[in-house]
Amino acid sequence: MRKIMLCLSFGVSFILSAAVAQTQNSDSLYRSPLKTVLSEIESRFKIKIKYSDVQVRDRWVNYAFWRFRPALDQTLHNVLAPLDMKVNKEKEGVYKLKEYEYYRWDVQDGQNMLDYLSSLYHDKDSWVQRKALIRAGLFEAQQLSPLPSKPASKPISTPKRVMDGYTVENIAIEILPGLYINGSLYRPLKVKGKIPFVLSPDGHWAQQRYRADCQIRCAMIARMGGMAFSYDLFAWGESLLQFQPEDHRRSLAQSIQTLGGIRILDYALSLKETDPSRVGISGGSGGGSHTILLAAMDDRIKLSVPVVSLSSLFYGGCPCESGVPVHLCAGGTNNVELAAMAAPNPQLVVSDGQDWTVSVPEHDFPFLKKVYGYYGQSECVSNVHLPEEGHDFGPSKRKALYDFLVKNFKLEAKAVKDQTGQYDESRCTIEKEPAMYVFGVKGERLPANAIKGFAQLEQVFKKSISK
Repeated sequence: MRKIMLCLSFGVSFILSAAVAQTQNSDSLYRSPLKTVLSEIESRFKIKIKYSDVQVRDRWVNYAFWRFRPALDQTLHNVLAPLDMKVNKEKEGVYKLKEYEYYRWDVQDGQNMLDYLSSLYHDKDSWVQRKALIRAGLFEAQQLSPLPSKPASKPISTPKRVMDGYTVENIAIEILPGLYINGSLYRPLKVKGKIPFVLSPDGHWAQQRYRADCQIRCAMIARMGGMAFSYDLFAWGESLLQFQPEDHRRSLAQSIQTLGGIRILDYALSLKETDPSRVGISGGSGGGSHTILLAAMDDRIKLSVPVVSLSSLFYGGCPCESGVPVHLCAGGTNNVELAAMAAPNPQLVVSDGQDWTVSVPEHDFPFLKKVYGYYGQSECVSNVHLPEEGHDFGPSKRKALYDFLVKNFKLEAKAVKDQTGQYDESRCTIEKEPAMYVFGVKGERLPANAIKGFAQLEQVFKKSISK
């Protein structure tokens, strides 16, 4: 087949077939299939771009080869941005094609946003005004203003299971008619007076709240003299008795999870042993996003510990974290500013060196210190950064949480430390998953009024917020 050389002014050249070259004119907008353009990029820059057939099928690039530049990054941006696509660099010379990730920003973009937000206030009074605007927007964005009426039903619970120094019972709370949020409540074996209560929302890890690290964390809090409530994300864990897994990635998931957290707070404060001045929340990953959001919205939370979550460059990679426009309220915000709304209550941010929290110490944490400083309480916000660690809620992250709770909620560290002064988690029982179900192994105890399916939930939610 006859070939034609197309030369561009900056010296990049492509070998095109005559048939293709004949379509390369302004009448056809110099249009080429995305797959062809990606192949040219691979050839020109000596790289590999990984993609599926579905990603490139029926996708075209207008003015395709006019978008090429001498630099690879600029060429990729010019070609992919109009298609709402991007690439992630997996290693040197290897890239993976991705849909546009609205929730993931460049480091500099995230820092620029924080700098812009910092310019909007300069003291406590101006910050309080900004905070009020954001909070109102958070409720509006999630369609929770006003809050739906609370069902009158009592929580459903299983018999307590007695462990070494603590008890566990599984609890389901009806948060809308027929909609249940499920979890496990860990209490000290012997309750003396008023004690702390710590919400422990789940993250996007395998085995949901049934994971060993989640059980250990809650058991340790109970053995130290507090209560901990570990609960499912929407359409996650036992919630799958009512919904399909794909429902978790619908935008309404964020509103439902927030409402669930608020109803758990209602339940916590209904318990006679709960100390309302010592109510906290700590979750990791997606549970960390939930931690930040709920602490920003509800003043009943007096302490927060988001783990491997907080970042100015990441808004949450799941619709349950950023599915509705909470980050667009009050002219635009981000998770660091939302975390600042917890001020002056004690807050610990746990970050690591192998995910999007890598830059927390350099820019994000100083922002938090500045806002806490408006209250004269800059020492109330802390950062434990673990540069050699990754995205988990492992022992060192749990230790940071324990230390923070001991310091601020006066939990009893001696009850869970060994003779060398180290935290000893060996006396925590790791239960099998079925033991933590509220509604039985096959859902046989699911209430008769339980919602079945997302379509029914939408109807119930719409009716609840229209009253």
